[in-house]
Amino acid sequence: METTLVLLKPSCVQRQLIGEVINRFERRGLRISGMKMMQLSDQILREHYAHLADKPFFPSLAASMQASPVVALAISGVDAVRVVRVMAGVTNGRDAAPGTIRGDYSMSNQQNIVHASDSVENAAIELRRFFKEDEVFDYQSGAFGFIYGDGECK
Repeated sequence: METTLVLLKPSCVQRQLIGEVINRFERRGLRISGMKMMQLSDQILREHYAHLADKPFFPSLAASMQASPVVALAISGVDAVRVVRVMAGVTNGRDAAPGTIRGDYSMSNQQNIVHASDSVENAAIELRRFFKEDEVFDYQSGAFGFIYGDGECK
């Protein structure tokens, strides 16, 4: 089982899509292992987007990420990082396939509804950035045996 980070961005919060997006993850069979709403500080944005902090568009990106609170999710499942990235779709909503979160709800590269960790290694780093250890839970739902077949869970 893997756990990955998803941020429901201000474009998701402001458009009142929080429940719709969470529902997609849960209906797929992924487990919400942690969830909280938070206002992102300048410091956390500089850490999270360190690879972009020196780009000319960073101030616009930071302003859009601070336009409202975000919802941070820890999402768990087999191959959760890859599954969530596929569900999110490509970064630019105009290019994202219909049926993906961005393809269904976004027309923007920046206002693109969700952030999803891009690797297992980055998921671990990002989860520590947004959650304390006691804020992410490991539990098994009653539906577990109907989500995964025998031997699929590592």
